[in-house]
Amino acid sequence: MLDPSAGRLEHYLDLLAARQKLVAANIANADPPGYRTRDLDFQFEFESLVPGAAPNVINPTGLAVKNDGNDVSLDREARLLAENAMRFNLAASLLKGQIQMVRKAIEEGKNG
Repeated sequence: MLDPSAGRLEHYLDLLAARQKLVAANIANADPPGYRTRDLDFQFEFESLVPGAAPNVINPTGLAVKNDGNDVSLDREARLLAENAMRFNLAASLLKGQIQMVRKAIEEGKNG
């Protein structure tokens, strides 16, 4: 681990990957009767910072339920996909910057 912030970034990327899988499953199950949307309490999971622990999957409340009992909203899931991609790109860029700083320090150490 590079430093504590790198560990938090790694945990954040793991949570984003877990959410991506849930969103994909929600989209795949937009039609089956009775399917309920699954998600993460993202803020809680990030703040709890239990590396390696499986995140707690929740059924979000307040979603419109169709006559067949399915509550998947493709609009919501598309928004979450876009948000997840944006968050992932940002976290990956931050982690890449940290790795570049370490490489630079190593190279300067070799030349010094």
